[in-house]
Amino acid sequence: MDVKIKLQLEFTVTGSGLEDAFEEFDELTVEGLMNEILDKNLACDSIVTKVAEGPNSLEEYDEQQKLAAG
Repeated sequence: MDVKIKLQLEFTVTGSGLEDAFEEFDELTVEGLMNEILDKNLACDSIVTKVAEGPNSLEEYDEQQKLAAG
């Protein structure tokens, strides 16, 4: 029997860690990265992810850094 699981996840990652993860999984967004991690490790079907807060890409991360510095 298939089971549907819905969860809310919050985590902190360094900028370099985020860049490394994007490179390792060949993804450009956090949403895509989480889909890949879940699919490869749990063989999930119908994965839906949505970034509710925080950057979803390196471009958004860079923009947040600029705003925090200035």
